[in-house]
Amino acid sequence: MKTLLKTCAVALTAAFGLAAQAQDVTLRVHHFWPAQAMPPTKVLMPWCDKIAAESNNRMKCQIFPAMQLGGTPAQLIDQARDGVVDIAFTLPGYTAGRFPIMEVFELPFMIRSAEAGAQAAWEFYEKYGQKEFASVKPLMFSVHEPGYVHTRDKQIRTLADFKGLKMRAPTRQTNRLLASLGASPVGMPLPAVAEAVNKGVIDGFVLPWEVIPSVRLHEMVKFHTETPDNRPALYTSVFVLAMNPAKYNSLPADLKAIIDRNSGAGFSASAGRTWDAARAPGRKPAEDRGNTFYTLPNEEVDNWIKASAPLYDDWVAAMDKAGLPGKQMLEDARAMIAKHQK
Repeated sequence: MKTLLKTCAVALTAAFGLAAQAQDVTLRVHHFWPAQAMPPTKVLMPWCDKIAAESNNRMKCQIFPAMQLGGTPAQLIDQARDGVVDIAFTLPGYTAGRFPIMEVFELPFMIRSAEAGAQAAWEFYEKYGQKEFASVKPLMFSVHEPGYVHTRDKQIRTLADFKGLKMRAPTRQTNRLLASLGASPVGMPLPAVAEAVNKGVIDGFVLPWEVIPSVRLHEMVKFHTETPDNRPALYTSVFVLAMNPAKYNSLPADLKAIIDRNSGAGFSASAGRTWDAARAPGRKPAEDRGNTFYTLPNEEVDNWIKASAPLYDDWVAAMDKAGLPGKQMLEDARAMIAKHQK
């Protein structure tokens, strides 16, 4: 009888184990972009398709674009932290000053390609940023391709042209950049930009090309100012795909392994390549519309770099104040970018 009971117990345990392994998991994924925008269609959806395929459709994403589950873009990271959603795709910089370590990649004139920037961002996170993101499980860090200046009524050719203009930027560091260049910065998330330009609340904005067609901003401005390809870009922004830790921990071991295989350095690099590839298609609608383009000469780029130089000192000082080696961190970020730049 004892042997029979033991056998039954083992069988039941095995059955429960198999049931746990066989459970279907739907990951609720929330982001702020329109559904047709590049990041959700070219970065997020292929990742979701991959984890679904590798799990034989036992683990799938249910994607909610354009803040469909409520809240604001700045609240996305907390929605992932608190389990309101399972995964959030967002900018840490939407919560100004909360993730200052990773802001190093939002300092001006740091990157030339999104792929190198994304690889460096993941490497930098592993060395310096894990404590900063301890409340979530980052699956990917990336940056977008070079960001440029886009204006409605006035072409920007020199620093003096910024005077009197109200310009939108996505993050704290990019707002500080605009102020250093002479503009009046206006912080707002992407979904609010089109209406703000249309109503004259702002005179222009800084954005990468890839996102502009998805919100039809090329139809609301006439002028675009770009930096030369052989120089570091004016700016970039940091993105994170962040998972709720409790949700991750609740997964069976095999599904955790699928998440792990498709997260981290490789996913970050792939996302960066995707952003780089989206630059030319994102620019084309503005070309087709007949908008005016201007590339800054190298000597003017040097003027902009000089004007924005205090932002590096301020970031280093903030890290030092937090008990971190600010100067070494900035040097490491630059070295990591250079290492990955092809």
